[in-house]
Amino acid sequence: MSITVDEIYSALLARAGEGQPRPRLEPTRLALEALGDPQLAAPIVHITGTNGKSSTARITESLLRATGLRTGLFISPHLVNFTERFNINGEPVPDEILIEVWESVAPILEFVDEKLKAEGKLRLSFFEAVTALAFAIFADIPVDVVVLEVGMGGAWDATNAADADVAVFTPIDLDHTHVLGNTIHEVAETKSGIIKDGSIVVSSAQAPEGLEVLTRAAKGHEFLLEGEAFEVTSVARAVGGQVFSMRFAGKELNDLFLPLFGEYQSHNAALAIVAASSLLLESGGVLEEDVIAEGLALAKSPGRLERISSEPVILVDAAHNPHGVRALTNAVLENFAPEKLLLVFGVLNDKDVAGVIEILQPLASQIIVTQSESERAVPADELAELFTHPNLSVISDAEEAFRSAKEIASQEGALVLITGSITLIGEAVALARTEGWK
Repeated sequence: MSITVDEIYSALLARAGEGQPRPRLEPTRLALEALGDPQLAAPIVHITGTNGKSSTARITESLLRATGLRTGLFISPHLVNFTERFNINGEPVPDEILIEVWESVAPILEFVDEKLKAEGKLRLSFFEAVTALAFAIFADIPVDVVVLEVGMGGAWDATNAADADVAVFTPIDLDHTHVLGNTIHEVAETKSGIIKDGSIVVSSAQAPEGLEVLTRAAKGHEFLLEGEAFEVTSVARAVGGQVFSMRFAGKELNDLFLPLFGEYQSHNAALAIVAASSLLLESGGVLEEDVIAEGLALAKSPGRLERISSEPVILVDAAHNPHGVRALTNAVLENFAPEKLLLVFGVLNDKDVAGVIEILQPLASQIIVTQSESERAVPADELAELFTHPNLSVISDAEEAFRSAKEIASQEGALVLITGSITLIGEAVALARTEGWK
C-alpha cells in the first residue's frame, strides 16, 4: 500500500525541526548531488528578508505564471496542508505527485543520512530534507522557473544550495536574533549570502545599516534598489484591495489593482514586478503591462491579512515581529477602521513578544490570549502576564478561543484579528474551513 502525505510529513517531522536550523550547506548539497542536482533544472528567483518574503514570492510566481511559464513555488511554513509548501502553477502539488517523488527521494535521503553519520555529522534536518524534496518535485514536473523563499537567514539556509538568477531582498529587520544576530547589520550579512556570481540583485528600501551590507555584497552585480531603480508613486484603497502606481525602467505603470490589503503589499508587488522582469530580461523577454495586470489580479497571500469570516469579520495575519506588526496595525486601521477590535493572540517562544504586545495592545478593545499546538508556543497563562490590558481573558485551547471570539464579535459588532504565530493562523484557517465560516 502506498504511503500517504500525512505519513510523509510525519517521517520528516522525526528529523530536527524548522525551529532548530543548522548553519551549514554541505548536507543539502550532498543530497542534491545524489538526486542529480535538480536545483539546476530551472532558473531561480531567490527571496529573503525579514517581512514580506512569502507575499513577494507568491506575487512573483503569479506574475511569471501570467506570462505562460510553468512555475514552481517553494514557501515555508505551510498554513494547513503540507503540500502547500510546493506549488505548481499556483496550486499545491497533487498528493499523488508528492508521493511518487517522495518514494524515489526517500532512499537517497537515507543514503545521505548514513554518509553524514559515517563522517560524524548530524543527519539531514527537516528543512534540509524538505528543500531537497522541493527541488526533486520541480525537476520531475518539470517547471520553467522556480520561485524560492528562504527558510531562515540566507547564506547557510538549505535553499542557498541553489544559485539565484535573481536575488531578492524584502525589508531587513530584527527577527530570529538568537540565530541571525542582534543588529540589522548582522542579519543583513547573513541574508546577503544568497547573492551568487551572475545574480541580479533586487531590493526593497532598506535601513542604512542593511543597505550598506547589500550594496557591498552586490558590487559588480546589477543592483535594482527601491527608491532609485524603481519606486511606488501612489497607493489608494479600493474595493477588495488597493490600486497603486510605480515607476520602473523609465516607464510609469499606473492604476495597478492588487487584491491584497495593506500598503506594504503594494511595495511587495513592486518588488515582485522588478524581480519577475529581471528574470525575463535574462532570456530576452519582457513583462508586458497587460501581463502585470493579470498576474497581480491573480495574486494571493494566504495568512496575510486574510479574511476567514465576513459575519463577523475575522482577519488572520502571520505578523510575528515588531516590524511586521506595525505594518499590520496600520493596514487594519486604514482598511477596516474598526470601532471595536477583539484581538486573539498566541506566539512562539523565539519572538520579541514584549515588542509585539507593545504595538498590538493599544489597538484592541478586548484581548483573548491563547496558544497553538506547537511545542514552541508560549503557554497562554504565561503570555497573559505580559499584558496590562483591562479587558483580557485566557483561553488556552485555540479552537475554543476562536469560537469564543466569533461569538463575542457577533454580539458586539467587533472585528476579530487573530495574529501572533503562523501555527496559530494555520489552526484558525483550518477551523474556518472545517466549520464553513463565511
